[in-house]
Amino acid sequence: MKMIITSAEFITSSTSVKMCPGADRPEFAFIGRSNVGKSSLINMLTSRPGLAKISAHPGKTQTINHFLVNNSWYLADLPGYGYARVSKAMRNNFERFISSYLLQRENMICLFVLLDSRHGPMKLDMEFMKNLGVNSIPFARVFTKADKISRREVNSNVGLHDKLMLETWESLPPTFITSTKSGAGRDEILGFISETSTIFKHPGSR
Repeated sequence: MKMIITSAEFITSSTSVKMCPGADRPEFAFIGRSNVGKSSLINMLTSRPGLAKISAHPGKTQTINHFLVNNSWYLADLPGYGYARVSKAMRNNFERFISSYLLQRENMICLFVLLDSRHGPMKLDMEFMKNLGVNSIPFARVFTKADKISRREVNSNVGLHDKLMLETWESLPPTFITSTKSGAGRDEILGFISETSTIFKHPGSR
């Protein structure tokens, strides 16, 4: 089911789950290690260059930034994890912030976990996804920057991720390979959002 993006607008930045917009629409969140290409991916998906601010300094996103797409679903840009240039106290604060969102945001349909396709499995990413599984939080993997290396290298690195996950997981989560340069993966992700958003039930409905 192909999705056409007709509108995408910034709604608000939140520093707590209570500040997030009302849970009246399906929500899809994006997260990843610092400098994984999250802002570029969001801009590519929405066809709105500059919608999500891109920074040369990893760790710029320090709030939950909500965007309303097609007036029908929320896109949530979450703070990254694995910051190398922030204090331990700030890092712990981010972790609590993210955890409370993931555990309490009732209209969050799926969390897209961004992974750099140029690298094999990284301990921090694997531990993060393991925690998602333990807490029954639905997620999908999005491999970014596929244009930076050969297709063969991308497939090899994705294969390494698959092999490691299947050592402890019964099955693999939905997986997408993307390039903001070529637009690869855009239709697949938007199609997935279109299909899965139908499971959303408005608060109060039976």
